Amino acid sequence: MKQHIGSIALVVADYDAAIAWYTRVLGFELLEDTDMGGGKRWVMVSPAGAGETRLLLAKASTPEQTARIGDQTGGRVFLLLHTDDFWRDYERMKAAGAAFCELPREEAYGTVVVFQDLYGNKWDLLQLQRS
Repeated sequence: MKQHIGSIALVVADYDAAIAWYTRVLGFELLEDTDMGGGKRWVMVSPAGAGETRLLLAKASTPEQTARIGDQTGGRVFLLLHTDDFWRDYERMKAAGAAFCELPREEAYGTVVVFQDLYGNKWDLLQLQRS
């Protein structure tokens, strides 16, 4: 049996602002933007070259959802963006205005830096060490 996580829902305040940030700053591809009626859209983005996992940008529609924008994990790192070239992506993201929470660091498992998306969710940019 084979399974994988196909998409992860990320609560956002505005579809267009989220699309712009994820495509411009992170270099993600916009895979789908379908009007579902009533102000709701089905918006999927994905890192360039990613095969299976996608990010569903889901606009908050209740006060409870709105309260969680930018803090989906209580301040912990939410998602880990793996890369095959840490310094290329770090420099590109920095030039595009990404907000980094620290300086890049070398760990036993690889090179990593924590950054925040446009809403404040924390992410790791990570290049694993080759074994």
